[in-house]
Amino acid sequence: MKRVVLGFSGGVDSAVSSVLLKKAGYDVIGVYLDNASAAEREYAEKAADLMKLPLKVTDIKDELEKKVCVPFCESYLKGETPNPCILCNPSVKFKTLIRVADEAGAEFVATGHYARSENGALYKGRPENDQSYMLCRLKKEQIERLVLPLGSYRKTDVRAMARELSLPAAEKPDSMEICFIPDKDYLGWLGKRRSLPGEGDLIFHGDVVGKHKGICAYTVGQRMPGLLNERKVYISKIDAVRNTVELALWEELFKYEVRARDFNWLISRPDAPLKAQVRVRHTKWENPDCEAKAEGDMVIINCREPVRAPAAGQSAVLYDGERLLGGGFICP
Repeated sequence: MKRVVLGFSGGVDSAVSSVLLKKAGYDVIGVYLDNASAAEREYAEKAADLMKLPLKVTDIKDELEKKVCVPFCESYLKGETPNPCILCNPSVKFKTLIRVADEAGAEFVATGHYARSENGALYKGRPENDQSYMLCRLKKEQIERLVLPLGSYRKTDVRAMARELSLPAAEKPDSMEICFIPDKDYLGWLGKRRSLPGEGDLIFHGDVVGKHKGICAYTVGQRMPGLLNERKVYISKIDAVRNTVELALWEELFKYEVRARDFNWLISRPDAPLKAQVRVRHTKWENPDCEAKAEGDMVIINCREPVRAPAAGQSAVLYDGERLLGGGFICP
């Protein structure tokens, strides 16, 4: 029997994943990645016990601190908007699952992500809940061992399946917050760890029009109400060196060119410009055709239709239709 190590939180996605894996003939071992409260850990343990799923609890707090929390802080202090899940997946979550799999003699690892893993390649899940964007920095060797049982399902289907099976997680709400900031107060969390920049100038078309309360409180694309006689203006640039936040009109947020550093290719690095589609945020605002040119670890992406407010620190992720080609961090 094939053995698989499943990232198991006790939530509806991991619970249904365990059922689907067992039905597919896998010997499933659950792994709870312990980085939250004792109550969350106890919930996962009780859920696994009710489902008769062997569960191993693995403490990842130190690795999360080093590989995710510290870079998360530094990125905000540089005026960027980091995505912690994209940082965590290759360096903590999947790295830990594979280590546990090796120890358990398991060939495969699995998670409840809504994406597809086929023949060593990653593909989009259903458009209603596709999470392939979050997996853009996985390593090829990680993907080769990856099973994603929810890739062909809608979230509503998974929730209905959990109810039909009377799983403990059937009515458990989805977790939407950053796992290491459960109260959603990321500014308070940052302030306990770093000395945050203070107020500075708000600039619109070269003129100072007000004061901001600190660059870490903002992200590119965010609307700034109450300024300029109620004109709709938005953040277009955050300059950490000058401690300024620049504003623009809606139509000025759209960019044809996006530059991405530290690009992680999931195909052979192309020697010539590559035709693809690009996504610059997890939400599905746009996914235009583009031409991507690799220059060292940088990729220059020229879009056929402009993308809205690409934010430094977020990821620019390339696709060939359904297939995920790779991703890098957007440059200012």
